[in-house]
Amino acid sequence: MEYFIHNLKNGMRLVHMPADNEVAYCGLLLNTGSRDELGQEQGMAHFIEHVIFKGTTHRKAYHILCRLDDVGGEINAYTTKEETAFYAGFLAQHYDRAVELLSDIIFNSTFPANELEKEREVIADEINSFKDNPSDQIFDDFEELIYPTHPIGRNILGTPQTLVTFDEKAIRKFMARTYHTDQMVICSVGKIDFPRLTKMIDKYFGEVKTKRRKVERTPVIGYTPVQEIKIQNTFQAHCVIGNVAYPAMHPSRMNLILLNNLLGGQGLNSRLNMSLREKHGYAYNVESTYTPYIDTGVLTIYFGTDPEKLEKSIVLVHKELDKLRTTKLGTLQLHRAKNQILGQIAMSADNKENLLFTLGKSIMLFNRYDTMEAIQKKIEEISADHLIETANEIFAPEKLSMLIFK
Repeated sequence: MEYFIHNLKNGMRLVHMPADNEVAYCGLLLNTGSRDELGQEQGMAHFIEHVIFKGTTHRKAYHILCRLDDVGGEINAYTTKEETAFYAGFLAQHYDRAVELLSDIIFNSTFPANELEKEREVIADEINSFKDNPSDQIFDDFEELIYPTHPIGRNILGTPQTLVTFDEKAIRKFMARTYHTDQMVICSVGKIDFPRLTKMIDKYFGEVKTKRRKVERTPVIGYTPVQEIKIQNTFQAHCVIGNVAYPAMHPSRMNLILLNNLLGGQGLNSRLNMSLREKHGYAYNVESTYTPYIDTGVLTIYFGTDPEKLEKSIVLVHKELDKLRTTKLGTLQLHRAKNQILGQIAMSADNKENLLFTLGKSIMLFNRYDTMEAIQKKIEEISADHLIETANEIFAPEKLSMLIFK
């Protein structure tokens, strides 16, 4: 798929992929997330994601919400541990409206005190809602377990104690330290001529003052496997087994992506699903997830089961891990695994909103976007020996941590 890049004089980058669809997507991806918070700022990146829509020097909150809603579009945002995204979906004829609105909220927000107070209540409710879902909470608690002294281990939402300290001064201090133009990528997928889009982006983003990042992130160093049981009085027992894994730029990252998909990816024929659910009926939901960060990564295996089946389920998980460490995939098995993940990647890219984020993050981290042909070439180069080597490195029993809610 063809894409175009334009570098703004302030260090921002624009990446655009033409798409012959009536619906277009545009967003700004920022290389800043919850890991960039100081201790007293926990939850700040996510808090800004909420309150940035609450008023600018040009608009009140109501007018921000109506600007795209009035033409059938929508504007939204999300925060992860390493990135923040502000994005919009709209009919392609409204590109100018969407781009101008994104620029306005990101660079002209006023953070009214009364709106900050209301949003603290909203996020406090979000935190409590999260605690009511142990199948979600256990992932955050697991990362806190394996990164006990590093900000990447802290949950994204923050705490009630930190939330009450967030005012306009604290927000602007955080943004001044972390919102740098050379860490921003404007991404677009839609039906618009690139020269016209470039002119539009220069108009609304080109005059933003240049700010380049000078301070490096605190590196993640060291890992000690740990096992912990938390009494949550839940109906089900919830379990996460995992390990630190390859960072985003590791040469073996694609090996682990393929291995993770084979183990417990989205396919119903994943090994964990076939064993724990289909064969034994122990778990309704079982999955594995690989999340790469810039200097580390996390591989997690999750399942929920009846407490009396917990130990048997753990044994079955380790049995599947042992197979991957000791038994080489046959030619047909490897071929099927590769075909499956290639199909999943292609289907994900067919969703233009997913494509927007993949495009933006690829440019942000690697300053390139791999075509399906390039991805296929990388996957085809993976051998059964590569998978055995990766499995022994990531799934070695002595390296695994475990967290149980029951």
